[in-house]
Amino acid sequence: MNWDQAIQDFSTYLKLERGLSKNSISSYVLDIKKLKNYLFEHGINSSPVNIKTNAVQEFIYDAAKTLNARSQSRLISALRGFFDYLIFENYRETNPLALIESPKIGRKLPDTLSIEEVDSIISAIDRTKAYHNIIIGERDLAILETLYGCGLRVSELTNLKISDLFFDEGFIKVTGKGNKQRFVPINPLTQKQIIIYKNEVRTHIPITEQDRDTLFLNFRGKQLTRAMIFTIVKQAVEKAGIRKTISPHTFRHSFATHLLENGADLRAIQLMLGHESITTTEIYTHIDKTHLTKVINTYHPRK
Repeated sequence: MNWDQAIQDFSTYLKLERGLSKNSISSYVLDIKKLKNYLFEHGINSSPVNIKTNAVQEFIYDAAKTLNARSQSRLISALRGFFDYLIFENYRETNPLALIESPKIGRKLPDTLSIEEVDSIISAIDRTKAYHNIIIGERDLAILETLYGCGLRVSELTNLKISDLFFDEGFIKVTGKGNKQRFVPINPLTQKQIIIYKNEVRTHIPITEQDRDTLFLNFRGKQLTRAMIFTIVKQAVEKAGIRKTISPHTFRHSFATHLLENGADLRAIQLMLGHESITTTEIYTHIDKTHLTKVINTYHPRK
């Protein structure tokens, strides 16, 4: 079995058996191809079936010169998963990464916005902004309200359907990682802005047949891309004058942090975010502790 065939088979396995997203699969493939290219560049004629441990070790050590601990850990994890798959399919007997340890990495606290910063960014949206006679400002406002109001990932936002809206019940249906679905509460303010967008903007867009049910569209009537969402956020942040590196995911982190700071139950936040393990959600308790420290330092009489 050659590298290209092994990578293709592994990609299919990740999609069908593991239910991973396109982005996650692309990350795995990119890391595996780094090993493949390294072997080619160094004249090592080994297939994934017969590659030796020392060749993989040399690649890891070489890659470590330019990668931080987190990237090294991801690279090792991807390769270990790839060779575990080959063992499972009886192409190999051993994993060449069995004795290679991942570097220890500290848990990185996600960047968050204050409530005032969120308000400032949302207020910076020009609701009259038009493109090709389509007033997209109301759409952009609905996008930011949904990101922050529901704590969605970018892919979850772009894949949101009209048929996923259950406003009478106060929920939206979200399709998350691995096509897992969950119901997320939606507040009246976010509902109101989506309705404005649907009634005043979306009805004037020439929608393509394949995106008839897609909620957020560009002026050509097609589903918005991840890059478009990043651009919308970036422009609003710049207009608000906030000098932070902010992505759409920052709104998701802020959603969780602000809920926790205001007394929400951690288990409820886990369900809304779609985390399989509450351990993932617990990272927000560290942020909340920082907030509490600021409160005590600001308001305690013996500061």
